[in-house]
Amino acid sequence: TWGPLSSSGGGGSPFSHCVSPPQGLLAAVNITSPTPLVRGTAGRAALLSVRYASASADKPVVKWQVKRDKPVTVVQSIGTEIIGNLRPDYRDRIRVLENGSLLISPLQLADEGAYEVEVSITDDTFTGEKTINLTVDIPISKPQVLVASSTVLELSEFFTLNCSHENGTKPTYTWLKDGRPLSNDSRLLLSPDQKILTITRVLMADDDVYSCLVENPISHGRSVPVKITVYRKPPIPPSCTPRAAHHLQMLCPLIPCPPGRSSLYIILSTGGIFLLVTLVTVCACWKPSK
Repeated sequence: TWGPLSSSGGGGSPFSHCVSPPQGLLAAVNITSPTPLVRGTAGRAALLSVRYASASADKPVVKWQVKRDKPVTVVQSIGTEIIGNLRPDYRDRIRVLENGSLLISPLQLADEGAYEVEVSITDDTFTGEKTINLTVDIPISKPQVLVASSTVLELSEFFTLNCSHENGTKPTYTWLKDGRPLSNDSRLLLSPDQKILTITRVLMADDDVYSCLVENPISHGRSVPVKITVYRKPPIPPSCTPRAAHHLQMLCPLIPCPPGRSSLYIILSTGGIFLLVTLVTVCACWKPSK
């Protein structure tokens, strides 16, 4: 952490190196910070680090606020001594250090936000201000790829991969094929959050291993690869189908029933025609065995 500004010589006030401004010139507190963004982990500590410079040796009045719909006061102090009572959600989790820095421990997800510090000293006319953004996240747990079936039929089927993980805030998803990010393809469909990948009209080129990468501001995780097997449709076996080079023409002339013939004659004649059609069809499809 940043410590109070120290003098170049031994002893004396920590601000003895500062030169008092000439009489009639307005002075101000100068606040600096090593970083405008702090990425915190829920359950751990976060230090919003600042340091200030002033021509006065008096203790500073430090005020930290977090920006919400309206600014919310986190803590006020004179030096490191906290003034008044802390809000219940900050109680036992807040410390102000000698240089004005704010220590929050343990962090909660609700602590995320933009924090503004104001430092003022009685002898100084202008108050110094600084803003630090704090993000709070839960680390990503190891993801896994869920798939209904690891074998799919070429062209006629699709498969869907789901990247699942138990913990982690603000996740972003990247799908990998054989360890490399998937290239753009009209057959690839992603859910709005990119957590679910669907590949339509499966091709033999889709036969490969797939994995997902999940990241957030403080961590990342990668799943174990899943093998997807694509198989072709079996070839259609030879069957009895008409060929273009062979034409089968059947003529069925209408022969009037001779006078005096009974209806039994008509039935037998019709059955004979049906039997003839059947025999011709079988002969057309029959191939001699080798």
